[in-house]
Amino acid sequence: EVQVVESGGDLVQAGGSLRLSCAASGFSFDDYAVGWFRQAPGKEREGIGCISSSDGGAYYYVDFAKGRFTVSSDNSTNTVYLDMNNLAPEDTAVYYCGAHLAAMCHPDMDYWGKGTLVIVSA
Repeated sequence: EVQVVESGGDLVQAGGSLRLSCAASGFSFDDYAVGWFRQAPGKEREGIGCISSSDGGAYYYVDFAKGRFTVSSDNSTNTVYLDMNNLAPEDTAVYYCGAHLAAMCHPDMDYWGKGTLVIVSA
């Protein structure tokens, strides 16, 4: 059974940093893609970044993530991380990870986690 489970959400002060984890199971990291997404109150879900077995590194859906957010993976533990720094209140959102078993970094993931809440206070 394919599962992706997020963890690490917290309440943080503006300017702080946070690491989110996506623990994956039920598929091989030799053929996969895992992406990070978020949905802020009143807004649509947006992609942040993705890592796949077919790419040499992370792919970022939006420009802001390239400098401030980092997607990485630890294949030995089947974990994909989202490192966030210099957080601002507008980063407040539910953060999701999703898995695509055809190793495609696009928003239409096959499996989704239930999300982890990040709140950034001013």
